Formats: sequence, structure tokens, C-alpha cells
Amino acid sequence: MKKAIYLLFLSVFLTLQGNSQNQVWHTDMAKASQISIEENKPLLMFFTGSDWCGWCKRLQREVFLTDEFKNWAKDNVVLVELDFPRRKQLDKKTQIQNYQLQNLFKVRGYPSVIFAKPEKKEGNKMNLNQIGSTGYVKGGTDKWLLTVNSFLKTKT
Repeated sequence: MKKAIYLLFLSVFLTLQGNSQNQVWHTDMAKASQISIEENKPLLMFFTGSDWCGWCKRLQREVFLTDEFKNWAKDNVVLVELDFPRRKQLDKKTQIQNYQLQNLFKVRGYPSVIFAKPEKKEGNKMNLNQIGSTGYVKGGTDKWLLTVNSFLKTKT
């Protein structure tokens, strides 16, 4: 009996663990853009200060880490995290990429969430066509998704 209960708890834990790991946040913009084109989904670019920005942590906790968001994201966007940490060091290539995108989209505060559709051009070049943007929205996942869906549904 104890063995059956143990196995039941183990299977529930592994199932929950598997569900929580379905969400992939890319850090390589070229790879994320390629996936976006292949799957015909816009990019959700999350500009964050992961180790210092309180509002970024709050957006993650209240929205990005919820099952409702994970299910929505899986069907609607390719997730990209563009981090600007203060305590941990990113590799040089990622730092340069993140600062270039920050300048391109004129990001001035955190958290900033930019939605864009990549478009391949001649010579292996890529254009990013902005669809919309948001940041922290008070009210949790429902309010945040309502805001995002208002411009995603009309422009994708």
C-alpha cells in the first residue's frame, strides 16, 4: 500500500515537473526568429533585469509563471528573454545582441515586452516588424493577456 501511494505521488510530481518545463525562453535572437518564421508566430521579447528589477520579477510571478500564460504562449508566440542583469555576467555575444535590440526598440524601462514579426531579407538579413508593446499590467494574467490580445489579434 505504501509503495502504491509513493508511486502515485511520484507520478504526479513528475507530471507537474514536466508541465512546468514546457515553456522555453530563448536567448539567441537568430534562433528564435527562425522558429518564429517556421511556426508563423510573433516573437514576445521580454526586456528584463532578472536579478534586480522588482517589477520584472512581479510580471514573471503574476503572469509568465502561470499555467494560463504558458498554455497561451505555447500556441501564440515564441518567447525571448533579453536580460540586463547587474550581478551575473552574460556572455559578450548575448550582451551585444541585447543592447542592440534595446536600442532598436528604444527600450527605456523595465519590464518592457515587445511583440514583433521577423521577416527574412536578402543576404541572410532579418527585419523585425513591431506589432505592439506592453509591460507590467496590474490585474494578473487575465488583464495582461487581454491587453496583449487586443493588438496581437488585429495585427498578426
